[in-house]
Amino acid sequence: MTGSLATFRNAARHWLEANVPSLPPPEDGPASRDFVLAWQKTQAQGGWAGIAWPKEYGGRGLSVLEQIIWFEEYARAGAPSPLNASFTSLNHAGPTLIACGTPEQKAYHLPRILAGEVIWCQGFSEPGAGSDLGSLRTRGRLEGDEIVIDGQKIWSSFADIAEWQELLIRTDPKAKTSAALTWIICPMDAPGITVRPIRTMAGPRKYCEVFYDSVRVPLANVVGGLNNGWATAMSTLSFERGTAALALLIGLTLKVEKLLSDCPAGRPELRMRLARLRAEGASIRAMTYRFALDSEHSVPDASGSIIRLSFAEFAQRVVAAAIDLYGIDAPGVVGMHGWGHDYLDAFSETIAGGAAEIQRNIIGERVLGLPRGPR
Repeated sequence: MTGSLATFRNAARHWLEANVPSLPPPEDGPASRDFVLAWQKTQAQGGWAGIAWPKEYGGRGLSVLEQIIWFEEYARAGAPSPLNASFTSLNHAGPTLIACGTPEQKAYHLPRILAGEVIWCQGFSEPGAGSDLGSLRTRGRLEGDEIVIDGQKIWSSFADIAEWQELLIRTDPKAKTSAALTWIICPMDAPGITVRPIRTMAGPRKYCEVFYDSVRVPLANVVGGLNNGWATAMSTLSFERGTAALALLIGLTLKVEKLLSDCPAGRPELRMRLARLRAEGASIRAMTYRFALDSEHSVPDASGSIIRLSFAEFAQRVVAAAIDLYGIDAPGVVGMHGWGHDYLDAFSETIAGGAAEIQRNIIGERVLGLPRGPR
């Protein structure tokens, strides 16, 4: 490691040791929003927000190497899980706006995201169009300089506490499948929006249904061009499927080390299983680093689906091993921040961001060049 990178790592480590919140985050609702925004503001004020984001939008303009180091030290310090209410803001909306937004959209939204002033949510999936976004039915019709939106979205994380939504709608009724879509910035306080939280089997009300009844959004809020939403959405999902979960992945590999140290010698089969998870985690981590470095100056490509699928199934295997090691009644398993919660929550990993079956289709068709499956 060069001297400058070592200096950066030491500075990040010392800052995190001094500033990581001592209390765990609240379960959901307004209290969780306040916690997440306060933590993001703390990072921004300390100069640790948007490590690789452009300087003109509040970032530090550093390289992917510094971003990776930050994630490593973030996980090492036991900082709040990145999979919180700011995840969409920082890993979906922000990178998509950097890649596809207008100068006005970037100038307004990006500094506010990094400063911890706003929460974003995602409006992609629908009851009849989960991973198959080409089949979505939420529609928007043009009226002057506005788009009027009607329809429904589901599994929109933290929509009940968000100011903005990255919303994918159908704007060309004559076009088929993906050629009809538009990616638009939707204000969540617009008249006609109704949000209903959904309690997950893990406990929190993390997901929501969102209903749109003649919701009017300025045409200036379109990102990437009218009826070009498929390409913009693929940029969003490429960021999510590629490096967005890197801090989570690093944290999981550290947890595997803890599981190994806690596993008694009298359980050789479980120790072998954990050893395989250690190797699997190392390989996914190396693959993600390579992907991040290759994508530093461009929108990530479809190979991010390899990372997304690998991470999702790895996460499920790690939490299952933890339950088998400790038992369901152990103090570290029960409760909102225990392994039991993580076990139940991990079932969503192979659904969110595109189901595992969809990821395998993407890998086969777009990465390996195999013939397309039946549609």
